[in-house]
Amino acid sequence: MSESIPESWQAALNPALATPEARQLGGWLRAEEDAGKAIFPPRGTRLKALDLTPLDSVKVVILGQDPYHGPGQAHGLCFSVPDGVKPPPSLANIFKEMESDLGLARPEHGNLESWARQGVLLLNNTLTVEHGQAGSHAGRGWDAITDACVAAVAARYVPSVFILWGSHAQGKAKRIPALTDDGPHCLIASPHPSPLSAHRGFFGSKPFSRANAFLEEHGRGTVDWRL
Repeated sequence: MSESIPESWQAALNPALATPEARQLGGWLRAEEDAGKAIFPPRGTRLKALDLTPLDSVKVVILGQDPYHGPGQAHGLCFSVPDGVKPPPSLANIFKEMESDLGLARPEHGNLESWARQGVLLLNNTLTVEHGQAGSHAGRGWDAITDACVAAVAARYVPSVFILWGSHAQGKAKRIPALTDDGPHCLIASPHPSPLSAHRGFFGSKPFSRANAFLEEHGRGTVDWRL
């Protein structure tokens, strides 16, 4: 794979990177790009979540499905967009819930890097996508790598929060053995913030205040969710 794994994640990810699926991933991505297909996010940003949030600093994990598939939107953090890009509908709903939950004004931008730098791992299940083709890179080898990321956080047994929006994220977490009734972690599950499902229980779920209450109770410090 052409992307370099940040040092803090290497030991946790090396077994996953040795799987046949992961070994084939880099070559497949290069072939897709050589064929003229636009792949998002661009090279060098696909592991930004791991770059900005070292394993030993993770307090919160937010799981997305795959990157935004429109030009200029995806930059390696789930739900986030670069400065100057209008927040997509799911992110706008996240901000709406944040306003209701914490009383914070809705941000004027959608760049979530400040969350990542505070220990919020903003991880998509699949870390690339073809332009205009949602889900197009699912099953191509990213799963082994991102499953290993989630497992590494869970296995640390340092109290952490897993925010699971939608059935896809919830299904991924259920496969992690450390996430049990006896484990040290907090799971906050609700419907996805997509406009199709947000009104089914995402709104009013208060994930931000619940996460901070858990972190504070366990001596890990809170996240400043302001942007």
